[in-house]
Amino acid sequence: VQLQAYGGGTVQAGDSLRLSCVASGRSFGTYGMGWFRRAPAKDREFVAAISWLGDSTFLGDSVEGRFTISRDIAKNTVYLQMNSLKLEDTAAYFCAAAPVGSSRNYLTDPTSYDYWGQGTLVTVSS
Repeated sequence: VQLQAYGGGTVQAGDSLRLSCVASGRSFGTYGMGWFRRAPAKDREFVAAISWLGDSTFLGDSVEGRFTISRDIAKNTVYLQMNSLKLEDTAAYFCAAAPVGSSRNYLTDPTSYDYWGQGTLVTVSS
């Protein structure tokens, strides 16, 4: 079972970027999917999550209004659309999968996630 994140890179402040996370090895149709990030010298931070049905999405306070999360169950892929990027969005971004579950408390908790991808680096420059 693998989660592979794509789409990281170096962009300027104000630009947009879309990250993709492709799951392989099994179907993740019954898994909630989330994105977390870790910036240098900072703790891991919740970014966004989507319920296994795709009917609920949650965003971290620092990205609310700028980021959106979506999923394509048929493609076993979850997306993180990042708009109006800021310098403080610079981090390694990790996707993760949590069995079932749809509540905010559950999907914002990193301990709920069974599978983690390797991370993709996003660098925002001025």
